[in-house]
Amino acid sequence: MNLSSTNSVILTVSELNRRAKTLLESSFPLLWVAGEISNFKRYDSGHCYFSIKDTNAQVRCVMFRNRAALLDFQPREGMQVEARALVSLYEARGDFQLTIEALRPAGLGALFAAYEKLKQKLENEGLFATERKRALPVFPRAVGIVTSPAAAALSDVIAALQRRMPSLPIILYPTPVQGLDAAPQIANAIHKASERKEVDVLIVCRGGGSLEDLWAFNEEIVARAIASCTMPVVSGVGHETDFSIADFVADIRAATPTAAAELVSPNRSEWLARLERQQGRMHRAIERQIQSKMQQLDGVSRRLQHPGERLRRQKTHLQELSRRLQLAPARTLEKNHYQLKQLSLNLSHLKPHPGRQQERLQHLSRQLLQAMPRQLKQQRQKLAMLAARLEPWNPQSVLARGYTLVTRPDGQLVRHGAQLKHDEPLLLQFADSTADVRVIKNLGEQGKLGI
Repeated sequence: MNLSSTNSVILTVSELNRRAKTLLESSFPLLWVAGEISNFKRYDSGHCYFSIKDTNAQVRCVMFRNRAALLDFQPREGMQVEARALVSLYEARGDFQLTIEALRPAGLGALFAAYEKLKQKLENEGLFATERKRALPVFPRAVGIVTSPAAAALSDVIAALQRRMPSLPIILYPTPVQGLDAAPQIANAIHKASERKEVDVLIVCRGGGSLEDLWAFNEEIVARAIASCTMPVVSGVGHETDFSIADFVADIRAATPTAAAELVSPNRSEWLARLERQQGRMHRAIERQIQSKMQQLDGVSRRLQHPGERLRRQKTHLQELSRRLQLAPARTLEKNHYQLKQLSLNLSHLKPHPGRQQERLQHLSRQLLQAMPRQLKQQRQKLAMLAARLEPWNPQSVLARGYTLVTRPDGQLVRHGAQLKHDEPLLLQFADSTADVRVIKNLGEQGKLGI
């Protein structure tokens, strides 16, 4: 038997493992695997290595640091879990393994199913609708808190409220926030706050925990209590990555209880700074207004006169008018005398002098007799020139060249032979005489007539 062949492909171990890894990862989608944790170990790097086994088999698992940081419980040896994983192969050793994306205690699948079912139901009823969400009051008279008196979240909320607005009243509606009977008691505390109307906004909160720890806030009774509350409700349940049914029904969802406290309370320091800025603007505006009014007052004061000064000026003006009145007759008489003298002088210039006028008349007569022949000669020359220009247009000149004018008895000129009628009387005008004729026959378009 010949073991060698030119068509065979010889792979290295690395290439074989690489192909096997590619085949595994492309053949298996992201899936859930249930089993018991074995040999769990978390390294300083944050990566977790363990095995998941059942009674018949086991598989190696690796959960990298970025995924392990999201765990809300501590995996332990022998714990039954459900892992969401990708099937892979560690090339360096050729080990078949699962790369874990998420890990949860076994049995949470039923809780997730119930969570999704209730979420869909309430969403279909419109409890999550944006239009039913209410805005938070800017300056609430008091803030209500629904949580456990022993919860760390209560301390965080109170600390945040006192830091932001120390004078804001806080009313606690105590209730357990974890356990089998927690949901009805949470709902009862919300109803109590709604009925008493002691606060303007209500915080429903608790700290982080596992899905089972937070489950009370996924119960329908709590969701409907939040929806029926008469004041706006802020939900601050768990950590930023935790989402409960209460978060969706509440008017506003806060990432943490502390964030919820910051949402419902005005920031005292910010408002004081804002008021200080407004106060500064107001003071500057008042100063500008006062300065403007002071300038106006200065202007008015400059125009204001003492009554004695005003009387003194009026007295001086009256004395001036009296003096002018006394001088007026003499000035008027002087003015009239001057005008009379001027008129007399003008009249003496206009008085006729017989000798001078006779000489002027004789001079004008001589000029007239000399100008008449020259003007008559100029007008005759102009007339002759105009006549020469009009001569070509003189009808008499046309007739002298042998042409004849044909007119009707009423003097209307006949321009075309087609206008003539049989036996119509006409007048023929020659250069030296006229003749009366009558139409005997019109010879047509050539314009020949029989007369």
